[in-house]
Amino acid sequence: MNHKTLSLLSLVLSVCLLGLETCPLSAQGTAVSVSLEIPDKDDGLPGAGPIRRQDWFRGLWNQRRTEWAKRVPQDQKALVFVGDSITHGWGDDFGGSFPEVKVANRGIGGDTTRGMLIRLKEDVLALNPSGVVLLMGTNDLEENADPETITGNLKLIIAELKKYDPKMPVILCQVFPSSETKKRPADKIKQLNKLYAAAVKGDAQVTLVETWPLFANEQGDAKEAEFPDLLHPNKLGYAKWAAALRPILATLDFLETTDDNFAVESGFVSLFNGKDLTGWGFRDQKTMEPQGVFDGKPVSSDGRYVAKHGRVVVTTPPEGRRVEQMWTTREFPKDFVLKLEFRATPNADSGVFIRKPQLQCRDYPLAGPYKSLSQYRPQDWNELVVTVKDNVAHCTCNGEVLEEALKLPTTGPIGLEGDSGQMEYRRIRIMEQP
Repeated sequence: MNHKTLSLLSLVLSVCLLGLETCPLSAQGTAVSVSLEIPDKDDGLPGAGPIRRQDWFRGLWNQRRTEWAKRVPQDQKALVFVGDSITHGWGDDFGGSFPEVKVANRGIGGDTTRGMLIRLKEDVLALNPSGVVLLMGTNDLEENADPETITGNLKLIIAELKKYDPKMPVILCQVFPSSETKKRPADKIKQLNKLYAAAVKGDAQVTLVETWPLFANEQGDAKEAEFPDLLHPNKLGYAKWAAALRPILATLDFLETTDDNFAVESGFVSLFNGKDLTGWGFRDQKTMEPQGVFDGKPVSSDGRYVAKHGRVVVTTPPEGRRVEQMWTTREFPKDFVLKLEFRATPNADSGVFIRKPQLQCRDYPLAGPYKSLSQYRPQDWNELVVTVKDNVAHCTCNGEVLEEALKLPTTGPIGLEGDSGQMEYRRIRIMEQP
């Protein structure tokens, strides 16, 4: 019997005992299992830092955990979201944001990272999760915990997840901005997010999502239009969080698992067959000589570029940032029109090379350089059109001009860059002039 089965049997037994033993009452007067209560003392507990024990929190903690214990069988293999009131407030169905995915909300309003560590086994691992999404740490700051202590708890949580399943995907969201008035100043949150990034650097099992720049204003605080109380997102804020997660979930095969059946227009030739990286490879950055061709391969030799359901995914580098380019094996000396679509995670940085000069292709509102675009769709698909004539390229994004006259050499390949964050490309096609 493996550890997953034992964990499940243990929790089911504790639920059954609810009807067989005398249990204490929560603040709401409902019976709760002793094993699901907040321990009265810190002695012997894992982690460090604050554990909330106010009456209101004890009641909420016991109520939600008792309800969850009854749902263990039906929540098996769910994508589990772990967090505090921000996660809690998204609701059991996350506002319908992920209808294709079996999800389980394991957020408790007011919880700290140490509290989440304590309840990880029963609330998360007992579900045999298919993946875990983490957002945590803001309440620790309110309780005056230092960023180093909070990060220590995060490391312990990730270690437990890795011990349970070293291949299970983990998505770590940066701590959202808030306000000094909420005892969550911008400098502390930025320091904490920096430590979080360092904690998972080089870990391919954990994908870090840059949610902080998605929500922060120029002062580094939450925007009232998205966080009315400067702490909890409203419907607009949750929609932006969902949009930030969807591209990552697609890459991890939680959604968008069917092929893109786009038909290339007359006169155009596809540069990507949608199934593998045929026609692409690496080149020496000085001589531009081929250094490896990926014909018939769904993944590049370094694992950075992945062909998936009609998309070329330039995956998030575990190092945080790693510059790489993949090029067409062909060169294009004639005038041409190049069309493609791209989707970027928050603050992602990439680029499209046209015969070698680079057209910056990024999450433009956050990463620039074209921050004033009115038609750009954050974390959604955007179309680039590059028209090359007489070695000059006219480049647009959703019809808005990026570069009026980008000078080019007489010939060269098309390239896709990876830098930071995740970038996806699809429907890459070209029409060469006679």
